[in-house]
Amino acid sequence: MNRRVVVTGGSVISALGNEWNEIFANLKQKKNKIKYMPEWERYQGMNTRLACPVDFKAPDFPRKKTRGMGRIALMAVTSADNALKDAGLHESPELKAGRCGVSYGSSAGSIDSLLDFYSMLITDTANKISATTYIKMMPQTCAANISVFYGLTGRLITTNTACTSGSMSIGYAFESIRNGQQDIMLAGGAEELSPADSAVFDVLFAASGLNDKPELTPKAYDKNRDGLVIGEGSGTLILEEYEHAVARGAKIYAEMVGFGTNTDGTHITQPNKTTMRRAMELALESAGLTPDRIGYVNTHGTATLAGDVAESHATYEVFGGKVPVSTIKNYIGHTLGACGVIEAWTSINMMREGWLAPNINLTEVDPECAPLDYIMGDGRETKVDYIMSNNFAFGGINTSLIFKRLS
Repeated sequence: MNRRVVVTGGSVISALGNEWNEIFANLKQKKNKIKYMPEWERYQGMNTRLACPVDFKAPDFPRKKTRGMGRIALMAVTSADNALKDAGLHESPELKAGRCGVSYGSSAGSIDSLLDFYSMLITDTANKISATTYIKMMPQTCAANISVFYGLTGRLITTNTACTSGSMSIGYAFESIRNGQQDIMLAGGAEELSPADSAVFDVLFAASGLNDKPELTPKAYDKNRDGLVIGEGSGTLILEEYEHAVARGAKIYAEMVGFGTNTDGTHITQPNKTTMRRAMELALESAGLTPDRIGYVNTHGTATLAGDVAESHATYEVFGGKVPVSTIKNYIGHTLGACGVIEAWTSINMMREGWLAPNINLTEVDPECAPLDYIMGDGRETKVDYIMSNNFAFGGINTSLIFKRLS
């Protein structure tokens, strides 16, 4: 028998803010946080100069516990720390009792440490390699550091699946609790900003070049969109078995009821609308829901030409044109490994508020995109019972999450 899974805590580090009240206020302003990066002028052969950095300063954690953390792990642990406090579990002995685990991901580890690690092959000296260099740059640095920081003794799942790292981690945490292996899971993702990440998309002609108008890009689904903008951040959800949460009097933000994931099996970078659609159908089947029960879809919405078209048609094939859709990436860019959890947490809170954020910068829908209900203008005041949050990654990795409003 499947157990019920609820969200009892959450926290993000994002350019929109860290606390929901701040994020909500910034969404209401309908302005993005994209910036021109003058320090990137040094990079020849890269056209984009746009990004969405986060003003992050790590808390005063004990030095002994942070020696193996780069910026990305520090952001991950900070959001995890705040999420545990929000859930009332920060000092709980249950963290070390074997029934609490971590599921966390990122595209990679800390970039600076990665450069130090490989410097030996260029300089012929190991002077930059220390005892913690690998720990900071390894792909599992976020999950491992969270586990050690809190002394977690449950299962550890690391999801280094690029743009689905955060959403995949939530899905696997959900399954761990639903199937009875764990009672509590810390789930999320993180990414630190690097110009190299922007270069990856730039050489694919998928990065925005509106360097003189950062406030107007990205513009997912717009006829005149010209690509994505890279951001950074982190986020953590506390997932918990329903009866366990009720027994300790926990605040419940939402119930997670569905998770679907699959792979395209066709191309590493080109999206496939058929398998995108199937991922959404798998989530609906997992939740035992028909498409008409979903009141809002938070889309991946990268503002890339191929991605927007494929995703919009996949969504249309599942829901038709009635379900409201919008993307958070128009506000903060593509936060890669963090986007799945930042967008899920934002969607959960919008569901609780009864307000759905609009697609800022969308003024003329691309006729190549499917005729969906793209939220525009001032957002939408509406009460919905179920929301879906979708993400799609390089490697043809697709994820779909469904959450239910409980109050």
